[in-house]
Amino acid sequence: MKAALLAQDGSVLFEARRPTGREHGTDAVVAAILDFAADLADEGRARYGVAPLAAGVAVPGTIDERNGIAVYSANLGWRDLPMRKLLGERLATPGDRTIPVALGHDVRSGGLAEGRLGAGRGVDRFLFIALGTGIAGAIGINGRIEAGSHGYGGEIGHVVVRPGGPPCGCGARGCLETLASASAVSRAWAEASGDPDADAASCAAAVDAGDDRALAVWQGAVDALADGIVLAQSLLDPSTVIVGGGLAEAGDTLLSPLRAAVTERLTFQMPPKVVPAMLKDTAASLGAGLLAWDLLSLEVTA
Repeated sequence: MKAALLAQDGSVLFEARRPTGREHGTDAVVAAILDFAADLADEGRARYGVAPLAAGVAVPGTIDERNGIAVYSANLGWRDLPMRKLLGERLATPGDRTIPVALGHDVRSGGLAEGRLGAGRGVDRFLFIALGTGIAGAIGINGRIEAGSHGYGGEIGHVVVRPGGPPCGCGARGCLETLASASAVSRAWAEASGDPDADAASCAAAVDAGDDRALAVWQGAVDALADGIVLAQSLLDPSTVIVGGGLAEAGDTLLSPLRAAVTERLTFQMPPKVVPAMLKDTAASLGAGLLAWDLLSLEVTA
């Protein structure tokens, strides 16, 4: 878990990290989140003499932002968790009202932070893509994230780019994340290299060393990702595509062939700038803080 105290202008006042404790079960994870938030609030009081005005939390999985419910997370094991209510009650002090709490999706929150504080700052329309265990995305429009009518906007990882391809956990086949996520590259490289411990990072290193087997695996992932980006470009016409997540740590080993693959696939569309994310793995926690400040802004204007 990553957390931060965030000032209204987006500057970071304090940062901390803790394990989720998920090996101890769902209840332990929830307790760890609530404890972490309470300790962070105490840190704010100790450092600045004031309690936080609002809180934000970004979680993976399916969420109901409007009602503050963490609907489902396969990795963390919860269903229909009333995260907003639990966190608000934990952060309230005797005699105080419950402070406002914002709940956000981890990747969309990361996209929000990149849009306001990172690689998308000043960009009117962008697509943020996080390449990790899976692939998820966020659609940025004028400093906000478009979540869609049902909260699934930006789910580029489940765009089918190879019909009939590898089965995906969502139930479809040939989804982008089955071919171009860090997990997908790790699996393909482990098979190609014969090393069951091989991963995406070692594949990137082998690409840099000129290994033909690694180059074939890497290009397969780049081609799939380029196909997904071109589809998004045709539908959304973003000026910039921001690439983050663990696989993006490969830098130009990924971005240079990806830019070329996207450009060669485009016909009438204007090519987007393809740039690396700036905020790395702190993006989601910073985005959660921005969501909290946005809540306060809404209260003032209401």
